[in-house]
Amino acid sequence: MGAEFPGIVRLRCSVKRYEWGKVGEESGVARLYSSNSGEEIDGDEPFAEFWMGTHESGPSSVVANCQMRDGGVEREDGFNRNLVSLKDWILHNPSVLGDKVFQKWGPNLPFLFKVLSVAKALSIQAHPDNSLAAILHKQQPQVYKDDNHKPEMALALTEFEALCGFVVLEEIKSVLQNVPEITDVVGTASANQVLRLSKEDGEKKRKEVLQSLFTKLMSASKAVISDAVSKLISRLNMRIKVRGLTEKEELVLRLEKQYPGDVGVIASFLFNYVKLKFDNVVRAGLTPKKLDVQTLCSILTYKQGFPEILRGVPSNPYTVKYLPPFDEFEVDQCILPQGASTVFPAIPGPSVFLVMKGRGTVRQAFSEELVGEGDVLFTPANAQISVRTTSGLSLYRAGISSRFFKKQNV
Repeated sequence: MGAEFPGIVRLRCSVKRYEWGKVGEESGVARLYSSNSGEEIDGDEPFAEFWMGTHESGPSSVVANCQMRDGGVEREDGFNRNLVSLKDWILHNPSVLGDKVFQKWGPNLPFLFKVLSVAKALSIQAHPDNSLAAILHKQQPQVYKDDNHKPEMALALTEFEALCGFVVLEEIKSVLQNVPEITDVVGTASANQVLRLSKEDGEKKRKEVLQSLFTKLMSASKAVISDAVSKLISRLNMRIKVRGLTEKEELVLRLEKQYPGDVGVIASFLFNYVKLKFDNVVRAGLTPKKLDVQTLCSILTYKQGFPEILRGVPSNPYTVKYLPPFDEFEVDQCILPQGASTVFPAIPGPSVFLVMKGRGTVRQAFSEELVGEGDVLFTPANAQISVRTTSGLSLYRAGISSRFFKKQNV
């Protein structure tokens, strides 16, 4: 099998139709998936996430006879259906990962590359660290399907809003003083514990008090939350007529329209409101699962402050690298104008390339692929990749973090 796939391979990828996704043609995910799979877009269905990787809940497949758009074995619509799962293909071709990657993570890619098309807010969530992830996976494998700590990074392709991390202590105090509905839910004693905190109090005490407040809020009954949200919305609507609202308050009104009576409407006051512009990156979790309040509240670090916004570092005139502080992955953004070309240097691990817009060619020493919107390519370790376009091309690369390889060489 390894002889058949010595270089670049095409991937057929998975789609997730979560209800918060954009619907039909409005969804960029739908357009990518349709181009990638050859399936028509259902105009009434949400298309939320486009998945590229080996995750068992949405694995990618390798397409045999990869030169497809202009040659090779094709169906009449140009989409080959001779598929094998990427994980199985890697098991037969372990050298494509590189020795260090295979030794560390086995035949699975340690990252899941996604594109999201978000129509409305996702649920409040957090990912456990490595040790807790392994425990939860062992105890409830049907709920916690991943034994990895799942570090995440969101790269904005368009303007994107997020609630990420707890606001600083002084802002939490201000919230409790100006949003009485929270005190109505958690009780005066719990609110006063926070209001009495000072910078002199140790980190352990601040965490305990904030955890107690947040747990009481998230654990409140639906009836209590529904009543509190109703009072909050009525008060804010009255405020509009008098002196207007803050950005956070305007966001709360929008959230309530999407999720009436939900605890997240009130809890949003405790989180940092982040607006990402094109190319901005924030480390964040974006995977709504089963509502498990006790686990959620217990695994949070309760660190306060604005989240880290990563700035990309130019690799060349056309490519910017986003390098988060963990081993599993990094992301390159490459925007080629008409007639341009660039080279991705050989690295000791594999890469996954996604074409967002345009057309061009992606070449390795002994294989070349014609690519367009929605094409996803897997390239092996230790391969220099050349990209060229005559009309313009926008693509993204996900690969193992260069930090990992530097640590291995120390």
